[in-house]
Order: sequence, then C-alpha cells, then structure tokens
Amino acid sequence: MKSSSHLDNIPSTPGKFKLDKPNYNHINRFRWHYSYLAKLTFWSFVFMGLIFIFFFKSPHSSSPTSNPSSDLSRRSLKNRSWGGPDWEKRVKSSSKIRSKSGFSVLVTGAAGFVGTHVSAALKRRGDGVLGLDNFNDYYDPSLKRARQALLERSGIFIVEGDINDAVLLKKLFEVVHFTHVMHLAAQAGVRYAMKNPNSYIHSNIAGFVNLLEVCKNANPQPAIVWASSSSVYGLNTKVPFSEKDRTDQPASLYAATKKAGEEIAHTYNHIYGLSLTGLRFFTVYGPWGRPDMAYFFFTKDILKRKPIPVFESANHGTVARDFTYIDDIVKGCLGALDTAEKSTGSGGKKKGAAQLRVINLGNTSPVPVSDLVSILEKLLKVKAEKRVMKLPRNGDVPFTHANISFAQREFGYKPTTDLQTGLKKFVKWYVSYYGPGNKSSLRIQ
Repeated sequence: MKSSSHLDNIPSTPGKFKLDKPNYNHINRFRWHYSYLAKLTFWSFVFMGLIFIFFFKSPHSSSPTSNPSSDLSRRSLKNRSWGGPDWEKRVKSSSKIRSKSGFSVLVTGAAGFVGTHVSAALKRRGDGVLGLDNFNDYYDPSLKRARQALLERSGIFIVEGDINDAVLLKKLFEVVHFTHVMHLAAQAGVRYAMKNPNSYIHSNIAGFVNLLEVCKNANPQPAIVWASSSSVYGLNTKVPFSEKDRTDQPASLYAATKKAGEEIAHTYNHIYGLSLTGLRFFTVYGPWGRPDMAYFFFTKDILKRKPIPVFESANHGTVARDFTYIDDIVKGCLGALDTAEKSTGSGGKKKGAAQLRVINLGNTSPVPVSDLVSILEKLLKVKAEKRVMKLPRNGDVPFTHANISFAQREFGYKPTTDLQTGLKKFVKWYVSYYGPGNKSSLRIQ
C-alpha cells in the first residue's frame, strides 16, 4: 500500500541541527524543514489510524502475518450465522442419545438423499443425530428444504454450514462429543464434473481432509463411516466388482476424487489412528431421491410426454446398473456404523492400529436401463418416447455389478428390494410430492 511505504520512509526521530551562529537563511531552511516534517508526521498518524481501522476493525480483515487459512477461519467466525446459547441448546438436544447403547452421530450432507434417510433411521432407533448441510444449488434446494422439514419433525436439527468451515466443525465437536461421524456430504454426479470440476475438489477432497483434521484432533476421536462410490471401479471389465479389484482407472473426475478420498482415509488411519469405513454405493434410488438421476428425470419426462435418452454402449451393447433401493443402503450404513471399531488416537496422536475398511453396498442384480424404462412405463401408464443414443464419453460406464460378500460377512448385509418394488414406491412418492401438475390422481398399480 502507498500509505505503508510512506510510513516506512519516515525516520523514527527528527534530525538534529547544530546552530553555531545566527544564520537566517539556515534558520529559514530549518523552519521550512521542521514544518514539512510536522506535516508529514501529522499525515502519518492519520494514515496509521486509517490502517488500524481497516485492518483491525473490519470484519474481513487479517493481520499482516496471518496465513490464508487462518484468515478464512476468522471470517467464518465473525460472519457466522450460527452460535449462541439457543443454537447450542438445539445442537445438544438433537444429539442427545435416547437409548442405552445408542451413538451420538454427526451426519454431514443430512439434507441429501441418503443423508435424510440415514438420519431418520438413526433417530428412530434412539441415537443422537445432528445434521450438517450447506444446501447448495447443484439441484433444486427446495427439495433439500423439504427433507430438512421432514427431519425437524422427528427432532433432528440440521446446522447450515460447510464441511470446509473448520471453525464451525471445531465448535460442533466442542459442544458435542460425537462417538461417530456419518460423512455423506459430497459433490455428486458424474457428468457435472465437466462443467464445474472445482466443486468436486472443494467438497470431495478439501472438505474431506478438513473434516478428518478436526476428527483427528477431537478427544475422543470419533469412528468415521463415509460415502465412497462404485464409480471407483472405473473401466474394470471383471464382474462382479470386488473390493479387492484394482481401482486405478477412474473414468470420471468424480470417480477420481472418490478414489483420492480412499487413499486419504488410508493416510489418516495410518498416521492418526482414525477408524475409517468407506462405503461404495451402487446406484441408489427411491423416494426423496436426487433429480439428476436417470430414474428420477425419466419419470418426470415420461409424465410430461418428453423424449428420454436411452444409452447403449459400443456395438449396440446393453447399459446396465446395479440399482440399490434406499432402504437397503440405509441398512448397510447402520451396519457399518454398528461394526465400526473405536479410533485409537487421542489429541492427534496415534496410540495403536485402527480399523480401515472399504465395503460395497449394492443389490447384486444389474438391470438394463431399457428394463428400467419398461417398468416406469407400466407404473405410470404412459408410453415413453425413447431416443436411443450412444453412451457419451463423459465419465459414464457401461455397467456396474456389486460383489457384496464382504458386507455380508461384516454385518449380515442382505438387500431385499427388487427394482420393480422399489420403483413402485418411488413413483408413488413422486406423484404425491409433485402434485396435480404431474398427474397426482394417477393410481399406482
């Protein structure tokens, strides 16, 4: 700044002048020089005052020696929309354990599709549940707000905030000693990465690291279960996909960030003794789902008599997905929480080996997307206008198929909902939620 450079050029003490005999020219020069110094001194104090006000009184300020991360923390602390006695009371009430063997769980992404269902299930069985969500606009935020209202009626408080906000996370762990973290917050979607790649780095990598940093320093450290993805199997051709298979060929940036998360989890487990379980979800669907998923926007467009894209792989090959109903995913999430061992660190220092797992949660029954459309046509009683297209090179893979033997051994995981049954429940919810404009009078058979 120009003002600071002026300040640097001013001597700390005024110069000394020796007057051996009266010399009026010299005296006049001295008076002019003294007047000039006095003015400079006066304006220097003015500039110093302005600098003090700007840097130390502004809510967006930082000290000259601060680093960017501490500056962001200060901004978050001063501009926060959370905090205070009433807020802390709600946090504690929502997190209160109501069963003898219950957990106190922080659920990130609680207003998301899986987060809402998991939070509700935990609350029903007596666990203390606190949600965290930033309500971003990747898809219609009003759907997230509706899920929030649903959870609030069950006594679950969702804190509005971001997993990258270290100050907020630290505060939550100060107010509540969480035994577990169910980390479901993430930037989802394979295709969106081509439009906004930075959002995936921000949420899936930086946000995950920020959460792990706070968890490693918590005392006691919580056990962490987090959402990875079946996308990490990428271009693998061996089926069904097993946790032992290679995962170094991601086909999308989304998959790459989820794979990076698994490696980061390994690091924090190894160095800090955090207990970490990664869950590889396989195409989750059901009521309150994500509008960017094929089954969801197929339903919307079929009802509106709009054409839908049905992709095929190379040489007219079938595109298939291991569709997994939300209730089965919830059972897997709770099973992972129940079998998660305690973290072994304390105050950021590892005391012993800690549990580290990666587990598939799928349905084990891949279904061609064309069959998905046929089921929806029957449920909606509307013939779909299909446009068969080649699978674009945007990160989508031709098929997914889960090997769930490890989940079966770990906690008895066994999916029970087939696609026909699951879609019937979804369509019933969809028609009820979106109302008359989408044929709410339709009778689902």
